[in-house]
Amino acid sequence: MLQFVLSENATGKLRELMKQNGDAEKTYLRVFVAGGGCSGFRYGMALDEKLHEGDEVLQSNGIKVIVDKESAPYIDGASVDYVESVAGSGFVVSNPNNVSSCGCGQSFTPKGEAAPDQAKGHQADAHSH
Repeated sequence: MLQFVLSENATGKLRELMKQNGDAEKTYLRVFVAGGGCSGFRYGMALDEKLHEGDEVLQSNGIKVIVDKESAPYIDGASVDYVESVAGSGFVVSNPNNVSSCGCGQSFTPKGEAAPDQAKGHQADAHSH
């Protein structure tokens, strides 16, 4: 089973965003990996109300999370926090399975695999400057 954890800070911010988006009970957090960034891959997150074939559904702190099958190997073991600082605020993804990340923390290099093609259409970033 896929391991994925939302911190209390991330959970609180997501609940706030889901309420603003409409019906929080019908809203999922879609987490995905796409090609991009100086290290080759980046995490993305978006609110979604639709499940697609092959999506894995899990829960973390009461938030329903969906991950497509292409992104699942890259998401497994990840945790998400919401950080507020002088430099900005945003969601920060940590994953012990990544072998390196860029200096700004926006992209990463996983252990020897290519980015999933399916996820390239997603527009959301996991972190905002």
